[in-house]
Amino acid sequence: MEETTLGLIAGQGEFPLAVARSARRAGRRVACVAFRDLTDPGIAGVVADVTWIHPGEVALGLAAFRAAEVRDAVMAGRVPKTALFRDPDALHLDGQARALIAQLGDRRDDTILGMVASYLESLGIRLLPQWATAPELLAPRGLLGGRDLTPAERADVQFALPIARHMGACDIGQTVVVKDGVVLAVEAVEGTNAAIRRAGTFAAGACVVKVAKPQQDPRFDVPAVGAGTLAALVDARASVLAIEAGATVVLEREALLRGADQHGIAVVGVMPEEGL
Repeated sequence: MEETTLGLIAGQGEFPLAVARSARRAGRRVACVAFRDLTDPGIAGVVADVTWIHPGEVALGLAAFRAAEVRDAVMAGRVPKTALFRDPDALHLDGQARALIAQLGDRRDDTILGMVASYLESLGIRLLPQWATAPELLAPRGLLGGRDLTPAERADVQFALPIARHMGACDIGQTVVVKDGVVLAVEAVEGTNAAIRRAGTFAAGACVVKVAKPQQDPRFDVPAVGAGTLAALVDARASVLAIEAGATVVLEREALLRGADQHGIAVVGVMPEEGL
């Protein structure tokens, strides 16, 4: 049976492009809803159709998916939550968006995205896990790059893993940065890269640990690392990037690992419950 058009809700970064390329390689047509001033303009070159909207123009995005007869959709890429606080008017909230926001009990990520998924499903659009069309992007377990961890770094990663899981369970963030058993930074609304750079102002040689939240719904959000992460690691003079195997998306993997090796940064896929 012929597959229906895949709908792609594209946020910031490389992830939406990687999803679109993977779907295209599999022979699937992709109709994209992209966000003005957020989504990489290059998305237009890797999808069949793209509709540019402001984040609050729900009706326009839904109309594009209906026109393309979308039944399955994927969300990929970050839409910074800070936009809700910095300049709400820039969201261009339409009537449907305002009605949905009025139903929110709070503005936690899980609450907002859960409402989006329920609304899409009420319209006959099934939201798939973000990596569903590109499972090859998920990190494997074990060393990914050329440098192994020192005993002290392994101890720091083991120390950080339960803290990162706890922070995720509280829906605070997915990343913790530690050095010699001291927590230098915990990711919050600023995002992973800003948290890494903040940690770098305190000490060099820190270990960055990024895991999925225990209650993570892969339809809404998955941990992801890529070129921006590498740049932050280099700026912060970090020594280790530990990511959850089977749950973290690694974008531009070859370039990331090549750069990590050049800067002496160990990259490893870990299982939080089992450790290194």
